[in-house]
Amino acid sequence: MPDSSLNIADIRSEYMLEALDEKAAGSDPILFFRKWFTEAEASRITEINAMTLATVDAHNMPHARIVLLKGLDELGFVFFTNYDSAKGHEINANPHVALVFFWKELERQVRIEGHVEKIADAESDIYFQSRPVGSKLGAWASPQSKKIADRNILDLNYSKYKEEFSDLYIPRPEHWGGYRVMPGHIEFWQGRPSRMHDRILFSKKETGNWERHRLAP
Repeated sequence: MPDSSLNIADIRSEYMLEALDEKAAGSDPILFFRKWFTEAEASRITEINAMTLATVDAHNMPHARIVLLKGLDELGFVFFTNYDSAKGHEINANPHVALVFFWKELERQVRIEGHVEKIADAESDIYFQSRPVGSKLGAWASPQSKKIADRNILDLNYSKYKEEFSDLYIPRPEHWGGYRVMPGHIEFWQGRPSRMHDRILFSKKETGNWERHRLAP
């Protein structure tokens, strides 16, 4: 094999920007997440709402991909997808999922573990109608995660639905909508020098209250 000037094992960064303590994290992880999200937004980071969604299928095989956070409330984290996609089938088989946000410019990571449920149809309808026309047509045109012979199938489907919905009102397809991840654990990670990172973990108790712990890096 040809020599490489890049030794993967030597790739590393020193984290120097911030510290994280229990006082700063407070007692409500959703509120603290909003604070960090706002700071990421103010830092002009691109795709700040991109998050890794990890699922497990009926055969206990894990799967992960990037999806976009599209809603946040006291109940949890909302994203939208095709219910008949691979992730949709995996969620049906096992509703326990994990999310990861990584904002490298702020040297921060947030890990979320919990269970997921579909949001109300009315919520999905409202969000769907806020999407650009092209995205609405794409939700109809793409048999997400299914094997297709070639790209032409997608283009033909798109043209078909563009003509069908030429009056510009495009209803939400029944196979497309939102999920809400309701967290049981939320961990905030702040990079620190010498790999002595700050980790604050919130775990939800049966009472609905949160308990907070510091974890070793």
